[in-house]
Amino acid sequence: MRATNWLGDAVMSLPAIRALREALPEAHIAVAARPGLADLYEREGAIDRVIPYPKPKGLGERLAFAASLRAERFDGAILLQNAFDAALMAWMARIPVRIGYSRDGRGMLLTHAVPVPQPGEIPPHERFYYVEMLRRAGVVENRPEVEAIRLDGIDKAREAGGRRAAAMGIAGPVMGISPGAAYGDAKRWRPERFAEAGGQLAATLQASVLIFGSAPERELCEAVAEPLRAWGGAVRNLAGETTLGEFIDLAAACRLFLTNDSGGMHIASALAVPTVAVFGATDDAATGPTGPLARVVRAPADCAPCLLRECPIDHRCMTRVSAARVTEAALQLLEESTPAWTHEPKS
Repeated sequence: MRATNWLGDAVMSLPAIRALREALPEAHIAVAARPGLADLYEREGAIDRVIPYPKPKGLGERLAFAASLRAERFDGAILLQNAFDAALMAWMARIPVRIGYSRDGRGMLLTHAVPVPQPGEIPPHERFYYVEMLRRAGVVENRPEVEAIRLDGIDKAREAGGRRAAAMGIAGPVMGISPGAAYGDAKRWRPERFAEAGGQLAATLQASVLIFGSAPERELCEAVAEPLRAWGGAVRNLAGETTLGEFIDLAAACRLFLTNDSGGMHIASALAVPTVAVFGATDDAATGPTGPLARVVRAPADCAPCLLRECPIDHRCMTRVSAARVTEAALQLLEESTPAWTHEPKS
């Protein structure tokens, strides 16, 4: 199975991997994935093995990786990734059955070129897109109705995250904030508003704050951390300091998570952590967090969702979202959630 490249997409594809496991309980399921996503897939009980697939540099590396797959003598390849390269790699590896959506000009490389669903044919959320490919290819009989995506091993991750936070000198309740977004600035709520909402909520919860992001987002995360420190609580800017596995554990230990539409949002939501996500340029009906422990906050804007990386005008879809609205949504979510959220069934 060829995994997607983005963290959020990887989380949303988990129901398809689990549906495959249910349909083929005796199969050996290996997932070829970018090394940065290995920590996610290695936690997944439906997967037998993760094969790291670094981004290839030229034809030589592609041929070498294809040869390594060919030596494994896989019976079939299911391509969750939409790219031409995924189909080319499976074809070069001489895998006899190659299943994927017929898009990006790769249909001739597939033995089962699945028609891409048209608008209205399936529910809009992306988690159904991956499962539908399996159904249309005849791998599964029915498309499972997945209300909430949950990672495997949540309790274990929460315990590990608590130990890791304690080792950093972080005690008591913890709140997470993820102010970045890999796709572009159009998805990012203003850092000063993250700080304002985060400060009010941290004071209410008497919580320490962990701020997560990638290394290039260090400055952005510091723009949230600096005003938060004025609130007097413990604040740690962890941008660029955690692996994906460490982030998953620490996020699992959070009592509340504030975020944009990002991979961090999907992880926190899938860990059954109460999650509040600010949306603007992207469509929460398609890529929003799932389950009853997530809330989306967005403001009316006639141009949204535009799906652009950068806003060409005044970013009104985000500037119209106040810190007070996010704080209110978070407090309501916390009031509605109970200790039962820690034991939600996996889907």
